[in-house]
Amino acid sequence: MLWLVKGLGRGGAEQLLVSVARELDPVMFDVRVGYVLADKDALVSDLAESDVEAHCLSASGVPWPVALRRLLAGEDFDVVHSHSPLVGAVARLLAPRHTTMLHTEHNVWDRYRWPSRVVNALTLRRNRRVWAVSEGVARSMRPRALVRGVDLDVLVHGLGEASLVASPLTRRPALERLGLEPGPFTVGCVGNLTPKKDHATLVRAIGVLRRTSPDARLVLVGGGPRERQLKELIRTLGLDDAVLLAGVRDDVPALLPAFDAFAMSSRYEGLSVALLEAMAAGVPPVATRVGGMPEVIRDGRDGLLVSPGDPAAMADALARLVDDQDLRATLAAAARERAGTFGIGPAVATLMDAYRAARPAPEAVAS
Repeated sequence: MLWLVKGLGRGGAEQLLVSVARELDPVMFDVRVGYVLADKDALVSDLAESDVEAHCLSASGVPWPVALRRLLAGEDFDVVHSHSPLVGAVARLLAPRHTTMLHTEHNVWDRYRWPSRVVNALTLRRNRRVWAVSEGVARSMRPRALVRGVDLDVLVHGLGEASLVASPLTRRPALERLGLEPGPFTVGCVGNLTPKKDHATLVRAIGVLRRTSPDARLVLVGGGPRERQLKELIRTLGLDDAVLLAGVRDDVPALLPAFDAFAMSSRYEGLSVALLEAMAAGVPPVATRVGGMPEVIRDGRDGLLVSPGDPAAMADALARLVDDQDLRATLAAAARERAGTFGIGPAVATLMDAYRAARPAPEAVAS
């Protein structure tokens, strides 16, 4: 089998591949991974631990579609399972007709640039089955005329067993890892610094929150193309002592106990693995009401939901957690319980059934 993805950085979709790889039977399933972005390779070693070999399609000096065509021609893959719209569309055009094509959609379609969206839709029927990671993602696809007739299901990819086990660290050592002193109310966010995550709204919300909670602070874990703009915004708002850009980290589970709240201000979101991990760690979440977020957070029960692009609303929700420790504790306990219902097991079972169905019959192999 060949899994295709844009990159292997520490993003949610990529982390899901690692979680699934850990659960698959290596005797029954021989998995390779193809990825395009050479600088996004943080999870290559994690996949290798599960005997999954990763191929960087842009490392050979030829255009990556050419490298993909060579990979498909050199290996007789039973299944090609794509996790990226553009890479998946190219694979559908290049793969032999006998190859079973599967696809997982991780983001709402409005988030994609129109060329990726169009070529993805035009080739989508080549897949035997398409999964959306949340009902929000599925809703973004269904109105499109080109999706009609596609076998589309919602398959929630949750957390692996390791993510459902709370970190042994407590608040103080987690703060020490970040170089922070205990005391102030600390809001955390884990995610790539990209436009869809809209960290600027979260930074502005902290500025509003500090009018009533002057020592409140924000920790942004992750890197990406918006880092420079965020640094400029932080300086402009005078929040240099309130916002810590912690960069890309490989110890996120150990950092989560440092946070009094976990906040996500995304404008688009499929199903956030970082959100689920924070909830599993017992950190009360505040998130925008977009994509699959409302499917994870039941507003007022497991966390708080706000409208996207609204710093005042985000600040108000965080202020509720600052002022009401009982609410904070109640939401923390409920969030941990809620995250436990999003284990990876059911998704892996569904995938294995689909993979088995695609294997050639024994008599076909013998002939």
